[in-house]
Amino acid sequence: MRRRMGRVFVSRSLPGDALARLGAAHDLVVGPGSEDEGGPERAGVRGEAFARAAAELDAIVAVLTDRVDSALLARAPRLRVVANVAVGVDNVDLGACRARGVVVTNTPGVLTEATADLAFGLLLAAARRIAEGDRIVRGRGGFPPWTPTFLLGKRVHGATLGIVGLGRIGQAVARRARGFGMHVLYAQRAPLPAHVERALGASCVPLDDLFARADFVSLHCPLTDETRHLVNADRLARMRPGAVLVNVARGGCVDEVALAAALVRGPIGAAGLDVYEHEPRVDPALLALDNVVLAPHIGSAERPTREAMAGLAADNVLAVLAGKPPLTPVG
Repeated sequence: MRRRMGRVFVSRSLPGDALARLGAAHDLVVGPGSEDEGGPERAGVRGEAFARAAAELDAIVAVLTDRVDSALLARAPRLRVVANVAVGVDNVDLGACRARGVVVTNTPGVLTEATADLAFGLLLAAARRIAEGDRIVRGRGGFPPWTPTFLLGKRVHGATLGIVGLGRIGQAVARRARGFGMHVLYAQRAPLPAHVERALGASCVPLDDLFARADFVSLHCPLTDETRHLVNADRLARMRPGAVLVNVARGGCVDEVALAAALVRGPIGAAGLDVYEHEPRVDPALLALDNVVLAPHIGSAERPTREAMAGLAADNVLAVLAGKPPLTPVG
């Protein structure tokens, strides 16, 4: 007897051939391409396309703005797999999925270098006041006559970089830092093997020491109950005068109210952010500051990377629905 074709809901249109490969094997339902198409209440798993298909779904390909919780799972009783097109899975209730026997997968590895590139780009832009200079040139159609004190920034070469979470992306940032002659400190639950530390030129230190000693702090940790508001008023106050904070991890790792205050009063000098606590909304206090570089969550926004992420998510769905183990399961 021919195996029943599965039904797969894809939250957003995906780059590359992921949709074609999924559609060749299963019945495919694709949600609206963006929240602009009818407002946020119609986007992704909140939309009408999902509501119509939910009872028949075997798989969901979700993005980080899709909240997959117990209420959603109750609407999809046949669901077998949630493939998240992201490394982080804080948008998915893992406990609720386990309770229902739903496999959760993510897309590790394929976005490492792209995200590390952006982290270092934000570090450089914040340190050397590149975005601030761009605004001056655009606003004036030129710039003031050269003076020795105009847009003085912070030296990167030879500085100390503190990395919170030395996983794949954190290690990729550390490799880039070596090219700038930076001294690398890192903090996480367990130190890496000595040979890895030697290769990266990295030393493990307690988290509070990292904040006190680093000229630059870059976040590469997942968002958990433990890491929520890891960067708070106390740790910001420990940072060196003029230090720079970079966040390409998750917005909730930073207390944005405390960060905005520290950017005004010190001691820190600047920040480079790609993620936000309540995104896509950005705290107005941050928007008002010149000494913060704001990117719209584009850490993996590189065509080959996004195609690889979509492809890995599709491969996970195809594997699970074919009765095979997922390629990159979570938990």
